[in-house]
Amino acid sequence: MSVRTEYPSNWALAELPYFDVVDGLLTCDPAIGPVVDVHTHLALGFVRKLAVDLQARHHRVEHYLPVERALDLEVYANCNFSPADLRRLKRDLSLGSLTAGGMRATHTAPNLAREMAALGVVSSVLLPIDFPILSRNAENYLEAAARHDVLISLGSIHPLARGIEARLDRQVAAGARGVKIHPAVQLVPPDHPRALRIYRACAARGLPILWHCGPVGIEGALSRKMCQLYHYERAVDLCPEATFVLGHSGALQFERGLALAQRHENVYLESSSQGLTNVRRIAEEGPPDRIMFGSDWPFYHQALPLAKALLATEGEPARREAFLWRNAARLFGLTIAEPAGRAPPSK
Repeated sequence: MSVRTEYPSNWALAELPYFDVVDGLLTCDPAIGPVVDVHTHLALGFVRKLAVDLQARHHRVEHYLPVERALDLEVYANCNFSPADLRRLKRDLSLGSLTAGGMRATHTAPNLAREMAALGVVSSVLLPIDFPILSRNAENYLEAAARHDVLISLGSIHPLARGIEARLDRQVAAGARGVKIHPAVQLVPPDHPRALRIYRACAARGLPILWHCGPVGIEGALSRKMCQLYHYERAVDLCPEATFVLGHSGALQFERGLALAQRHENVYLESSSQGLTNVRRIAEEGPPDRIMFGSDWPFYHQALPLAKALLATEGEPARREAFLWRNAARLFGLTIAEPAGRAPPSK
């Protein structure tokens, strides 16, 4: 069956049978849920104390990819950005991180929760990113998650930070369900000896590691070097006791990301940013019990990646449930009620 992949805006996704627009919000058919989104962010702060109020409410969210922008579901998601969009995004994430204004002012917990509710997303995993010093994003995210039942947060530890184990224990005590590692931002390759120390500490505590995994084409040359897939392959080989989630499923090196998860039982795939064909491959060729849905909110409205996941699993309810929430609920210890009329899968 031929599937349309190009739309004039996010709002036009309502032409699909899954979505509608109600009171200015994109909504999803309640019969489709629940959904767990394992890849979201709030506003980040560096150098200075975070200026954004993470509990503020706004009339609308300013996603980095504007909801008015034309979409192609088939391409890697950042290919939908215009040059002007990319300039605004990079400015907002760099110099903008020192201020309370810009698009990032709307990247708050209540705003995320409102869009989640409209789409049937029952839980989102927040992914902080910290430097060795001069950032408190994990602390801020964990505090935000503690105030919203629909949010949980991972911790963040920079591989070059001091006192890795003590930092990890403090974050776990505050509610962290795992650790986010972002080699392209933290500028340390994932197979660095100090990174391996974090993985082993996580394994000892039963915590998964969610990586930003793979080059995305819009980062700088050094960042791109840090996130080549061979670094991740080596890290998995060196730490078979740890559990890893490949954020973006390897990004532009998707084939290697897919193969890595197929080879190793401790590796999960997460779908954010991949084009529709690759999301289909995640659903069809990825390990069925180790595939998960992610959006990368607020870079994108959650409806964009959700549309791809629903199209990729059409007619396969068991595969859809595993992809959209069961696997994530198991990995992150979430309690989610069985949808009415649906029995859990037989073991």
